[in-house]
Amino acid sequence: MNRHDVEWSGYWPAASTPFAADGSVDEPGLRQLMDLYVSQGVHGVLINGSTGEWFSQSVAERRQVAEVAVDAVAGRIPVVIGVTASTADEAIALARHAESAGADGALATVPPYVHPSPAEALEFYREVSGATALPFMVYNWPRGVSADLAQVPGLMSDLADLPNVAAIKDSTGDWNAMVGTVQEVAERVRVFGSLSHRKGLAIMAGLGGDGAIDGGGVAAPYGVPFYEAALAGNLDLARFWVDKYQAISGRLIAGDYSGRFASPISQLKLAMELLGQPAGRVRRPLLEVTDAGAIRDIAAILRAGELPLSADREAAVIAERATW
Repeated sequence: MNRHDVEWSGYWPAASTPFAADGSVDEPGLRQLMDLYVSQGVHGVLINGSTGEWFSQSVAERRQVAEVAVDAVAGRIPVVIGVTASTADEAIALARHAESAGADGALATVPPYVHPSPAEALEFYREVSGATALPFMVYNWPRGVSADLAQVPGLMSDLADLPNVAAIKDSTGDWNAMVGTVQEVAERVRVFGSLSHRKGLAIMAGLGGDGAIDGGGVAAPYGVPFYEAALAGNLDLARFWVDKYQAISGRLIAGDYSGRFASPISQLKLAMELLGQPAGRVRRPLLEVTDAGAIRDIAAILRAGELPLSADREAAVIAERATW
């Protein structure tokens, strides 16, 4: 496969997984979230990625979430399912399930904790990406796996040459390395990375790059039109939208993808709740954001970013979370 075999580009949320107060998967909430994303005009969605808390789900739950999401989206946008696991066999089983559920693609990091060598990483992706007919997205996520594929000369190029690999999601905290990935492979496969800012706009206009997969999609009202303008070559309009995007995202997430107020997923679900979106609870080991000061700080960022948040809603969330 190559970049022309898929129409993957633009602004994608990495969906959170709503959990009910009793810890179960909130299927109605997940369906509502998929409908919200489609109504916002996002260009695709990633399910059971890092933001989806795959690490706290059982295999049965991961399959449940994948099936519900694919069914709810109903072909309106591409759905890629995260299949990261500790072994290639586990990832392959999840990828095959994603294929049978009707997903449009699969994604995985290298196995967490393992610290694979470049040769081991390449072989892992060869096995997993080749186990189904689905287009595959390689996910470089050093924050989560403590291995940065973008730092190994030639490795991204070798991964791009694997037969079923159609895209790379490069979430290295080293922005220059991400740019190197774009330069090395963007003519062959789709590249999603840290491009949602003016520097990223310049890279897309000069070297290539296809979009971003953004944790949760809170700033979708600005991320969607930014990528549409950028990919259409309307740079002035793209700059307008990306400045609005950065006024929110840049104040919530640091350059290394850490959260500025709490764990990224915990603060994301708080932000979603403040905006009236179907966020649900986090699962341990993550903790809910209950500190009233932090809630007010995040609410102030959302409000300054011109997202719809009333004082009454903020007060209600503070009061509710004080009981958690």
